[in-house]
Amino acid sequence: MIIDDLAKIMSVVVDLAANTHPGKMRRLAMRIFEIPNVGSAGRLDNWATSERLRKGLKDLVDAWREVQLSSSELSCLIMGTTFGYREAIDSEEYELVWTGPSTAIVPTRKTAQVLLEVISSAEKTLFITSFVAYKVESILDAIREAIARDVKVELLLESSKEHGGSIDYDVVQAMRDELPGAKIYTWTVKEGDFEGGKVHAKVAVADGCKCFLTSANLTGHAMEKNMEAGMVITGGGIPRNMMEHLNALVTTGFVS
Repeated sequence: MIIDDLAKIMSVVVDLAANTHPGKMRRLAMRIFEIPNVGSAGRLDNWATSERLRKGLKDLVDAWREVQLSSSELSCLIMGTTFGYREAIDSEEYELVWTGPSTAIVPTRKTAQVLLEVISSAEKTLFITSFVAYKVESILDAIREAIARDVKVELLLESSKEHGGSIDYDVVQAMRDELPGAKIYTWTVKEGDFEGGKVHAKVAVADGCKCFLTSANLTGHAMEKNMEAGMVITGGGIPRNMMEHLNALVTTGFVS
């Protein structure tokens, strides 16, 4: 049972380390080191400055109550886990992506090549966002192949003017016809400061492991002709956080 309890508290600490500045994690470890036991955990409350941190701290204290760790042991666990997580983050890979005139000075890969790579790498989930999408048959073929291998495929696109969006062409219905196995979302809740907003984000993320951020829409010109810039990130926390954020937009009803 102690092993299961340790695994639980380590999972909580990893989640905190993934979403908290390492300096703030160090301050948490020092605060815990200074209190006698979990019974004094109330002294830690003002460490959390956001709702997410408050939840993370509560999860940590709850897990601490279930395992026999001293304050110094938990403090060391937090420091070690935070250090290990940051070392893993340093192993993230970044690559510049560029479509348009290239030079022999800086090597780059084109947008279409990288997007196809991200789509083909997906094993469980694939989420793509774009303002518009048309004349990209090679991309659609790759998405169809992903669907055929049971990847959960989701797309977030700008609505047509007829449906409250800003483009003349109903790309949403077109993609539903082209990709019947995919879930197609639009930005439906645009209230307050976001009234009149548009889906300008261009993102493709596979399995929370590989994330492509780009200026390019899903169009033939953007894939091959326009001057477009982007970055593909493999590993680390950014792809996972991007996938979690997109999922959260769905679960909270901002997109549907």
